[in-house]
This record gives sequence, C-alpha cells and structure tokens, in this order.
Amino acid sequence: MEWLPIAGFILFGLILIVVEIIFIPGTTVVGIVGFLCLVYGIYQSYSVFGNTVGTITMASTLVVSGLLLYLSFRNRSWEKFSLKDTMDGRVNDHNKFMPKVSERGITISALKPVGKASFNDREIEVRSNGEFINENVEIEVLRIEDNKIFVKTT
Repeated sequence: MEWLPIAGFILFGLILIVVEIIFIPGTTVVGIVGFLCLVYGIYQSYSVFGNTVGTITMASTLVVSGLLLYLSFRNRSWEKFSLKDTMDGRVNDHNKFMPKVSERGITISALKPVGKASFNDREIEVRSNGEFINENVEIEVLRIEDNKIFVKTT
C-alpha cells in the first residue's frame, strides 16, 4: 500500500468527523466510520512506512483535525443548519375560561383529533373522541378530564 490510499483514508475520516460534529447531532454512524477510517489510515502508515513516518502521520493528523474543528466552529457554518424557531403555543390554564359540560361552541380549526374551538367568543383547545371534525362545525362539550376538553358534533 502506498501513501495515496493512506492519505485518502485519513482525509475521508477527517471529513466525516467534521460533518458529524458540525452538521449531525449526537454520535452516529458517520462519526464512527470517520473515526475508523482515520485509525485505519494511521495504522497503515505505521505498518507500511514504519514508526517514524507513522508517528509523524499521527501527529499531523491530530494537528490538522484540531485546526479543522477550530476553523469550522469559527466560521459558524453550523448556524445555517441550527434550529432557531421557538414554540409559543400554550395549553389550557386552570385560571382561564373553561366551558361547562353540554355547552355548545364552534370549531375554529379542524379537530384531528385536537384543535381549537370558540365558546362565548373565547378560543380554547379541545379534542374529539378520535374522529375528524372540520372547522366551522357546531360542537358540544362531552366531558372535561385533567384540563382536556372532549367534544362531539351536535
């Protein structure tokens, strides 16, 4: 084995590890394969060229990988792929309006089986018993369990 396949293994391993750290959260197959390619390239460098070249290869691989990681984080390329949206949804609160059993309202959104409905001009999250209910349909409160309002069509 000559130097070109060894350099290819090390380069491929470095690329996979940078992709793993920057773009793919957690430990995945990409990072493991990259690490194995790196180790195999360094191992082949030791076995083909001897201890001196193997040690130089290992040291230079460590320096290059550290430099690549530093430049990747400094470049902030990972921010293009990071999630920046926040959820501002709320659930029904004890202090808010709660309709009474058998009170009638109208759906604002489709219930699939959860959606929004209006009771006395107040919006509230409701759920059906598993069926699909379209929007703008008259509904009636069946029961209230643990702040969950179950409705049916009238």
